[in-house]
Amino acid sequence: MFVNTTYRSTEEETMDDFSMEGEMLQNTLDQIAAINKRLGGNKATINGLHTLLQTKAKGSTIFLIDLGCGSGDMLRAVADYGRENNYIFKLTGIDANEFTVNYARDLSADYPEINYLKMDVRAAEFAELQFDIVIATLFLHHFKNEEIEKMLGALTKKVKTGIVINDLHRSRTAYYLFKFISIFISNPMVKKDGAISVLRGFKKSELITLDKKLQDTAGSIRWKWAFRYQWIIKKI
Repeated sequence: MFVNTTYRSTEEETMDDFSMEGEMLQNTLDQIAAINKRLGGNKATINGLHTLLQTKAKGSTIFLIDLGCGSGDMLRAVADYGRENNYIFKLTGIDANEFTVNYARDLSADYPEINYLKMDVRAAEFAELQFDIVIATLFLHHFKNEEIEKMLGALTKKVKTGIVINDLHRSRTAYYLFKFISIFISNPMVKKDGAISVLRGFKKSELITLDKKLQDTAGSIRWKWAFRYQWIIKKI
């Protein structure tokens, strides 16, 4: 019996428990970062960021936030990109799990341009932040469609330059490919959450529908290896 990918799954991931901590979570964060890098996930975000930065002067400070930053691996890649290309970045990682935020701080000790905040993006305090660019890698699929629509509506009103979303393509092929890869993964949390993540991912038509509801923006949605979408939202 094939898995049904017609609609987004509503099953929650273990990682959605913001009180979680300890060795299992740390190992999961490490493995997610490694898988994302090996399968080209980081490139999709960096490439989207490169597109948005074409309108930004290199002499000005660019404020960027990373939603659901996890262990900070994506922000460190962004910081490296900024250093290599002479951009002045002020980078902020947002995550609702305190253990995760503290782990990200430890791993980012050599990156003074990065700071981290323990914060839920749905909290009132998040609305007080100022930013030029938002990135969200493997973040959006954690939310229901109505929550995503509300979140993006608020973000596009505040962001000055644009948003780069990098998230999963929901398909049978992607699901069974991950199940095959899972044979070589010993961490049960990665196995469980990874499979759920694919089923909570998106069809392109769903992203297009969300994009059309945004005001004063121009969106571009492209499929990227391995089974993910790069969605660039530019302010106009």
